[in-house]
Amino acid sequence: MVLDTDTYNEIDDQFAMVYSLLSPERLSLEALHAAPFQNSRSAGPEDGMAKSYEEILRVLARLNRPPGDFVFRGSTAYLASAEDPQQSDAARDLVARAMRPNGEPLYVVAIGAITNVASAILIEPRIIERIVIVWLSGHALHWPDTREFNLAQDLHASRLIFDCGVPLVHVPCCGVTTHLHTTMPEIERHVDGKGAIGDYLAQIFREHSGDHFAWSKVLWDMAAVAWIINDQWVPTNIVHSPIVTDQVTWSFDQRRHLIRSASFVHRDPIFRDFFAKLEVANGR
Repeated sequence: MVLDTDTYNEIDDQFAMVYSLLSPERLSLEALHAAPFQNSRSAGPEDGMAKSYEEILRVLARLNRPPGDFVFRGSTAYLASAEDPQQSDAARDLVARAMRPNGEPLYVVAIGAITNVASAILIEPRIIERIVIVWLSGHALHWPDTREFNLAQDLHASRLIFDCGVPLVHVPCCGVTTHLHTTMPEIERHVDGKGAIGDYLAQIFREHSGDHFAWSKVLWDMAAVAWIINDQWVPTNIVHSPIVTDQVTWSFDQRRHLIRSASFVHRDPIFRDFFAKLEVANGR
């Protein structure tokens, strides 16, 4: 598995990244790719990618994991067209890993804008036959729009992923991943004090809101990793791949290829698994 993450964009990427690293019994995390993002925490896509790269290093340091040949910088801009890739270390690394002659599919878990992955497909279209993408993006297929952060940032890349026929597990946000809530008391009980990484995750969770009374936070990105660990926790349906319109809504054509799209998230077993693994890691 490769994790493609806009790690500094919010706080859920850090939880998803740690969850991946603490789950070697179910997945082999081979690389971390820094994805671009632009919001109040970055000056633009390039700055967002650089800040995500730095955040990946901070998380790894708290896990005593050397970055080595494991962390790669991604795209510095979004796709300018549907034909022109953004060259980056991350895109080239994805192509190289996917094209290895071992015959095993490479799972690409993407929890940010999909620019790096789309660029890799444009650089080497044959990887479509060698990868499975699990992408947290957009909203549920019945939602009135799909103006979600990951999908809406780079529409050229997003359309490519839904149009090109690559094996895809789509994990929507509103209407699906919105079930994956946790609270400050739960974080204080099960995350805070669990080593340097537990303290860091609790800190960024606490700082995300100035008012924790009757407040909960969705840790969206953990759902994509959870599907890899146990797909029963994130049940999916086989559907025809939707079309992303210019209005950033879904359109449908029953002649299109099939993908999986998640319909629900069982939050309790996911958090139980994550908290237990954090406890074990802290006890080593």
